[in-house]
Amino acid sequence: MFNSTICTQLIAFGSTRNLSPPGSVSFVNCPFPTLTEDAVPVADVTIGESCPEPYTTHSLFNISGMSYGAISKPAILALSHGARMSGCWVSTGEGGADIVYQEGADKYGVRDAKGELSDTRLKALGAVEQIKMFEIKLSQGAKPGRGGIFPAEKVCKEIAIIRGIPEGQDSISPNRHEDIADNYDLIDIIVLIRNVTGKPVGFKAVLGGGGWLDQLFARIQERGAECAPDFITLDGADGGTGAAPQSLMDYMGLPLKQSLPLLVDKLNEYGLKGRVKVVASGKLITPSEMAWALCIGANFVTSARGFMFSLGCIQALQCNKNTCPTGIATHSKRLQRELDVTDKSERVKNYALNMAYEVCVIAHSCGVKEPRQLTRDHAKVMLDKGLAVPLNELHPDVVPVSTSETPAEALKIRASS
Repeated sequence: MFNSTICTQLIAFGSTRNLSPPGSVSFVNCPFPTLTEDAVPVADVTIGESCPEPYTTHSLFNISGMSYGAISKPAILALSHGARMSGCWVSTGEGGADIVYQEGADKYGVRDAKGELSDTRLKALGAVEQIKMFEIKLSQGAKPGRGGIFPAEKVCKEIAIIRGIPEGQDSISPNRHEDIADNYDLIDIIVLIRNVTGKPVGFKAVLGGGGWLDQLFARIQERGAECAPDFITLDGADGGTGAAPQSLMDYMGLPLKQSLPLLVDKLNEYGLKGRVKVVASGKLITPSEMAWALCIGANFVTSARGFMFSLGCIQALQCNKNTCPTGIATHSKRLQRELDVTDKSERVKNYALNMAYEVCVIAHSCGVKEPRQLTRDHAKVMLDKGLAVPLNELHPDVVPVSTSETPAEALKIRASS
């Protein structure tokens, strides 16, 4: 809900932001903006409407996946307590927050003694009231095409026991899920986890192009929309806070400004946008970046980097060395004393609430009553010639394919066009 008691950041003597660089986003102010008394609460969105236990939330801005191990216990506690107080979700944690359980290629927490996906463990997790959704991680912004890299320095005894890995040794996850080799496998796993847990299931990925989406969505149309993921978390190649090879972090995948319009347009093209919710991730840490994502068509935004800053991250670039001086990315008890859980959870809460407040300020100035009413008409992007072009001209709305075409025919037409 729009809370006018939260104090917005005030400045004087004009903006110092350079409005000229290509790619800069600005918003279209309305001559008759929304009055505070006319504003409405941020709309609820339901993910997995057909699931036995769908998840309904109004939260716009949420905490992206940061595992216990990659970051410290105090950091996890501060994030999850802050999430609970602000009403947003967190992809891992303790303390009463809504949890999105992320399943990586290593299947920590959901695998049997052979390392394979365990229905028994899935069912047990599905019974946990705090766990609201399950997310299959196909790839992430720091390292598209490469599995998780957990340095030996951070594999302490407790983490080794929790993850079932040798203490003091590098833990390198497979590049992909060994049981997901194609789109048919991905759809099968989505359906399996949803059937076992009764809760919404989606996946997280970085896009390198649109061809894969054509193939995946065509397969979904063949089998029926009920087998579609309940959500897709799209990470940008410009995101990522984890350890990764520089060749992948610098050169692999599309940045979110290219991939998010592509995903939303493909969902519209195949008539799946209402069925599949879109979660945008990847360095979206300011209200303007979140507002841009909502204009493009995202339903939610998640961030890891922004919330690390709220914890006190100073970008010491020691995340993989277990020597983080702020206590965030280390298992050294001495260094963890720098992170006070009570203080940092308040900062996490304030960051989440102020992000939501500021995006409401932008939305109301555009003349809509709440942020999810923002569309591509409400933003412009600066081109290299110094001219700002409306988003709806740069990324025109896509009309769904004709229902007279079979998925195979539609895919063939696109491939030849």
